[in-house]
Amino acid sequence: MQVHTQLDLVIARREARRQGDLTIAITNSLESQLAATAELVLALGAGAENSVPASKTYTASVLALALISQGIDQDAVFEAALRDVPKAIAAAIANEPQVAALVPRLAGQRAIVLGRGFNFSTADEIALKLSETSYVLARAWSVSDFEHGPIAIVESGLPVILVDGGGPLEAELQPLRQRLAAMGCDLIELTDRTLPEELTPITLAVQGQLLALHVAAARGIDPDRPRAIHKVTKTW
Repeated sequence: MQVHTQLDLVIARREARRQGDLTIAITNSLESQLAATAELVLALGAGAENSVPASKTYTASVLALALISQGIDQDAVFEAALRDVPKAIAAAIANEPQVAALVPRLAGQRAIVLGRGFNFSTADEIALKLSETSYVLARAWSVSDFEHGPIAIVESGLPVILVDGGGPLEAELQPLRQRLAAMGCDLIELTDRTLPEELTPITLAVQGQLLALHVAAARGIDPDRPRAIHKVTKTW
């Protein structure tokens, strides 16, 4: 339901209570319309987001989803891993020089970003950041979808970023690596083995955001103020 007036908002909330449904808003702004609309609000508390691409809001939102998951279905192992997230993010930031060294391999105008499972959304985030901050025409695909058609666009030298958080299906990525290498593409890998796979979207997004930052800097672009993008957009 789209809420257009305060009366619509009141009616929507009343109906949600009647049906026993609750809407949880994850937001970095308690004054936002999203926060006013929801039944419950999880404030990110990430501080003012001054950059148009909103990097920290994204990573904080992913962590918030993980915390909600733990709250719904508590697991001692997962809870312990959540406590390791700050240290893992610090390690990802400390790895910035290695990420920056990848920049020359993204000097062209196109790139592909691949992920699977939990990190398909991470592939989308990295492709978005490369597109909006560095003006690289980047497209994300899930690994399985990519192999069933879009792989036909791969050609020699094309940068392909593989987002790999490990996990039970890690071994299944090896045939893809071999296939891409045989096609002559430039395979760039972003990996994390410090956290369980379901939490690696946080640290791998940080790596991808740092990569986009350095690609933008190498091209003389201000990543905080990309052209043609405004901080607030209307969603219809």
